[in-house]
Amino acid sequence: MHIVVCIKQVPDSAQIRVHPVTNTIMRQGVPSIVNPYDLFSLEEALRLRDELGGTVTVLTMGPPTASESLRKCLTYGSDRAVLLTDRFFAGSDTLATSFALAQAIRKIGETFGAPDIVFAGKQTIDGDTAQVGPGVAKRLDLLQLTYIQKIVACDPEARTLTVERRAEGGTQTLVTRLPCLVTMLEGVNQVRRGSIHDALRAARAEIVTWSAKDAGIEDVTKCGLRGSPTVVKRVFAPAPRSEKAAAVPVSGKAAADADALIDAILARQPSLEADLTHLAAGI
Repeated sequence: MHIVVCIKQVPDSAQIRVHPVTNTIMRQGVPSIVNPYDLFSLEEALRLRDELGGTVTVLTMGPPTASESLRKCLTYGSDRAVLLTDRFFAGSDTLATSFALAQAIRKIGETFGAPDIVFAGKQTIDGDTAQVGPGVAKRLDLLQLTYIQKIVACDPEARTLTVERRAEGGTQTLVTRLPCLVTMLEGVNQVRRGSIHDALRAARAEIVTWSAKDAGIEDVTKCGLRGSPTVVKRVFAPAPRSEKAAAVPVSGKAAADADALIDAILARQPSLEADLTHLAAGI
């Protein structure tokens, strides 16, 4: 199996200070760490690798200093590390970040073999959006399993993965086909301590470093600030919709009314029906 784990180097929130005048976060002098949520995903990836064989590739996008976090992941036992770094990535929001990471994962598949599972943390402690993992899954057309608290079983021959997902009011047990993307919750496992052998290997390891061009990104306008609509300050004045809401007649029978409503929605959103059919085929 080939497993890719997406991580991020973030400032240690326990040591962040707030500027007394501007009330903004002071990042200068604050040490960087691996996003804690990502470590739980890394541990699950390593457990699957230890049980089923294969390799684990750790990927991050960031400045050259992010290689320190990649080496930290190598000390835990990861097989290789890939750093995606380029000035074009500066200022990326979740949309631009998911685009760049998806392109890098495609390049990883071409170079080291297609990944069976892509892992990511639920969210990052410096952003808290929980959007990048699902964004990567959408761009790669992968089935996504979010808020996972346990990997129950993985069958490489049957190409299936069974997980437990935390849901409102309880827990769901889901079975999906591979390849897929999984985002793990916090505290779901005990992150291992790296061995001396892995620490020495990590110190000598060569970090695979790719620029935007190396990763096959041809349109750099989708990266960085230019590809980040939530960061760039723009004034949007959308025109009022000419299409009015449609009324669905009510018969008083719940099942019939529900079917009529679904038919009306799918008639106006034909792409939604295709997406739901694709999702159902993978379950």
